[in-house]
Amino acid sequence: MAFKNITVAGGGVLGSQIAFQTAYKGFNVTVWLRSEGSIDRAKPKFERWRDTYLATLEAMKTNKAAYARGLAPSPDLPAEEIDKLKAQVLAAFDSLTFTTSYEEAAKDADLVIEAIAEDPAQKTAFYQELAKFLPEKTVLVTNSSTLLPSQFAEATGRPEKYLALHFANEIWRNNTAEVMGHPGTDPAYYQQVVEFADQIGMVPLQLHKEQPGYILNSMLVPFLTAAEALFANDVADPETIDKTWMLATGAPAGPFHILDIVGLVTAYNIVVMNPQAKDPATTPGKIAAKLKSYIDAGKTGVNAGEGFFKYN
Repeated sequence: MAFKNITVAGGGVLGSQIAFQTAYKGFNVTVWLRSEGSIDRAKPKFERWRDTYLATLEAMKTNKAAYARGLAPSPDLPAEEIDKLKAQVLAAFDSLTFTTSYEEAAKDADLVIEAIAEDPAQKTAFYQELAKFLPEKTVLVTNSSTLLPSQFAEATGRPEKYLALHFANEIWRNNTAEVMGHPGTDPAYYQQVVEFADQIGMVPLQLHKEQPGYILNSMLVPFLTAAEALFANDVADPETIDKTWMLATGAPAGPFHILDIVGLVTAYNIVVMNPQAKDPATTPGKIAAKLKSYIDAGKTGVNAGEGFFKYN
């Protein structure tokens, strides 16, 4: 079955990107959010992605270095083809539907992409409520950063149609999609998700077995945690840590800039899953406290305009 109607649950940093990229590639997209307030907070993100896509495509007319793999098949498109893609961006923005209703979110959905908070209790409650309304045909995937699909498979009510589809931030440029099943995932639905990832401009990366953190976060999370530990233990400040990494490796961004892109709420939710984080004397406890102080101040990352660094 070819997917056509896609529901994305969650309008955070990645949920909003996934929804917009999927609409850009011509799918019917519904975004489910918990409340009308959540919808109001999410809509500026979609405006930002619209403007980012348009600016990137316009820059591609004169600068091949601006090329974003998820937006165009080649960096050598003529200007008239780029203008068609810009029209596609505007059409995608206008086509998005928002709802707080589980029933409306589930209605006629071919695929539901769960991208809500990295909180096992919230995910379980979401799956159990959604299961009351899902059509038999619907495939369900999670974009969880670190949690295993087998942890939630039974709660979905359709374990054979449930797996993980994990995206990297700035998906229009960093267009990876890690596809990871659990032991009960039917290979036929796994393959449908692989094909969908390709259709929305991603490079499907197929995992052979479950792994906490998939491929990307299995490497990225320890790196970010090491940087957080340096800061939490007062070894150096975020600016110095990022400068060290960038100067020594040639990387375009340091760990704290990456954390700002990921979002400090997600980083906090990951660290507090460590039981040691309950003890403020431990390094995980100190990291949690540092992150919470930024979150409480409204400094949650790039989308808030400020995290560890300020953004225009």
